[in-house]
Amino acid sequence: MKETAGGTQPETVRRGRRGTYAKTEARRQEILKAAFDVFSSSGYRSGSLKDVADKVGLTQAGLLHHFPSKEALLEALLTFRDDESAIYTGALDAKGADLLHAMVDLTRHNTTIPGLVALYCVLSAEATDPEHPAHKYFLERYERVRRLMTEGFAHMADEGKLRPGIAPSAAARQLIALMDGLQVQWLLDNESVDMPSEVAAYLNAVTTESF
Repeated sequence: MKETAGGTQPETVRRGRRGTYAKTEARRQEILKAAFDVFSSSGYRSGSLKDVADKVGLTQAGLLHHFPSKEALLEALLTFRDDESAIYTGALDAKGADLLHAMVDLTRHNTTIPGLVALYCVLSAEATDPEHPAHKYFLERYERVRRLMTEGFAHMADEGKLRPGIAPSAAARQLIALMDGLQVQWLLDNESVDMPSEVAAYLNAVTTESF
């Protein structure tokens, strides 16, 4: 038995609550996977909540119990992608050369998840419209990533590893543009584009580090 503000709570009740949470979280992950499939193939605007709900055997009302709106579902999906990338690369804790090596690793990882890369490309293009629900997300994401990359290149400059005439902020923008542009080319023809090698070649050109 466990003492709580409401009195003694049986162990079976606590186990039941944990079990319910686990089932709810599993269902949310199932919905996110279905949303990923729908938005990847149809785009955000054309893909509907009904399409997502049908994929997991729910009514729209049942889906809205887990995600209160289509916008909330989109935000959760985009956040999931960012969290997965950060965990995989360890980029949030990396600095300087380690951070830039993490970008090469991330590009390599992206070649294993073409569907997620396609979703990002579709949504980022759609979100150039100020009325798109992901517009603010992508503005803030690009600002955050530019700042992170600029700090990474500035750290390289402090260590004397950034080549003369290279501005950290410019190198950051160019790296981001290269990675995003390569994704589109790779999706169109992944046989002719080696994304990790192209990113490494750019980093070798602007720094004295070996990538």
